[in-house]
Order: sequence, then structure tokens, then C-alpha cells
Amino acid sequence: MKTFISVLACLLFSLTCQAADPRFTVISVDTEHEELQLFLSDENGKGFKRFDTLKTWLAGKNKELRFAMNAGMYHSDYSPVGLYVQNAKQVSALNLADAWGNFFLKPNGVFLLTQAGPQVIESSEYPAIANGVLLATQSGPLLLRKGQVHPAFRPESTSRLKRNGVGVIGKKAIFVISEQPVNFHEMASFFRDTLHCQDALYLDGSISGIYSVDLDRNDSTVDLGPIIGVVR
Repeated sequence: MKTFISVLACLLFSLTCQAADPRFTVISVDTEHEELQLFLSDENGKGFKRFDTLKTWLAGKNKELRFAMNAGMYHSDYSPVGLYVQNAKQVSALNLADAWGNFFLKPNGVFLLTQAGPQVIESSEYPAIANGVLLATQSGPLLLRKGQVHPAFRPESTSRLKRNGVGVIGKKAIFVISEQPVNFHEMASFFRDTLHCQDALYLDGSISGIYSVDLDRNDSTVDLGPIIGVVR
């Protein structure tokens, strides 16, 4: 019943959610009609870190935060680990280094938005299309690339966490958060087989959370780095 009510609430707005699998909450953002933005810090350089802080800051500018989600991995000072482009300005450079951890499990990727719509691409492809990018956040690993599950993922993996990610279908950015611990293969398969995404990017795990007016939900429990949101 809770899932049904959530879906009904979302369908009253152009920012919609789906519940094809009780393990996941899915929020679809139509970038042609919704204002999707990335947020890191205010005009004084103070990090937002929490959805509530961002919501209050936007309210002071007569804007409303409708939806938000953590949007990529970050260092101990909350700065992005990789590429971060906000309002068409690069704040943090593309990171193609080899190192340990999920971010560096190649191929990793970039979620970006241009006037033509959203994309999820492999990180090394970014320099060729960097001109005209309105926002971009780098994370890893890629869950799907051209319909193929990341080669390192295994169905039997016991590494299960609360996770979130983003995929793309046409002009829509499809944001997903798991409602129970899942492994990478399960999440990638959900994007491919249930949501029919060809490309999808893992954003983070454990700290994953969403803010949604439509769902009457605020998962703000830990400090965050980059945050992606829909503003009205």
C-alpha cells in the first residue's frame, strides 16, 4: 500500500516515480520540463552537505527544492573525487587515474546534461563532448554501457549495500535508490531489464538518500558532497 500511495503522489507531478520492483524507488525527471541542477556549496563557499540546508538556501531565493539525491563520490573535505560541472562551469577536473575503490573500477562514467538532454558516458569519452555541458558529475563504476552490465559484476556477489544511481532514457534522467541492500549486478540488471536503460551510472552506496516533496521523504542522515536536484 505504501508503494502504491507513493506512485500516485508522484504521478500528480511531471516529476514522476515508478515502483516496478519493491527493492527500488525510481524517480524520473523530464529534463525538457524540469530544472535539474547540481549543488555543492553556497556563494560563500560553505558546503550544503544536507538536503535541508539546500532547501533553506533555495527558499531564500524564492525557489523550491522538489527532489534531491546525492550525486557522486567525494573526498573527506566533501569536494568531488572526479569531474564536477555546475552551471556550465567546471569546478573539478575529470579523474582518469587508476586507484582502489568503486570510483576507480573501470570503466567508470559521467552523468551530464546538455541542451540536447541527459547522457551517461564512459569517462574517457567526456573531453570530446565537453563543450556545451551544463552540468556533469563523475562517479563509478558504470552499471551499464550500451546495454552491457559492467564485466566485474557477479550475480552471486555478497557485497550488498543501499545504493543509488542514474540512467537515461531519451530526455529523461532516471534516478534509482535501493530500499534494501543490493549488489552491483542486481542494480545494473534492474536498470537494464526493468527500466530498459542502455546506460547507467552508480553514484554511491551506504550514504545514499533522497529528498522528495512528492513522496514526503527526506533521507538526510549524513553529510554529503555533490547533490543533484530539481528546482522550481
